[in-house]
Amino acid sequence: MQRRVARVGFDWPAPDPVIEKVREELDEFCQASGAVERAAELGDILFSLANVARWYEVDAESALREACTRFARRFAAIERQAAAQGRPLEEMSLAEMDALWEQAKRQE
Repeated sequence: MQRRVARVGFDWPAPDPVIEKVREELDEFCQASGAVERAAELGDILFSLANVARWYEVDAESALREACTRFARRFAAIERQAAAQGRPLEEMSLAEMDALWEQAKRQE
């Protein structure tokens, strides 16, 4: 949709204002009251991020899919490390899990 409207000139002149629009939408999301308003603002954030991706010639869907794959791989590493320590994740603090997360990132 954004490529189509950009072809007729309905577009930002450069990527910087697009990134600023993402910041604006994030602020609006944080100020939203209620689930319906938050859902609308989240949609605006995602739409704006897809526009950033278009400006930088990144396929947004592929980037998200790859991020999910990385997350799943790293979380599985956390689970393996916790099991090796004989500790259920539910008994670990967020700081402990975050340390394992950082370790998983370094090992990639």
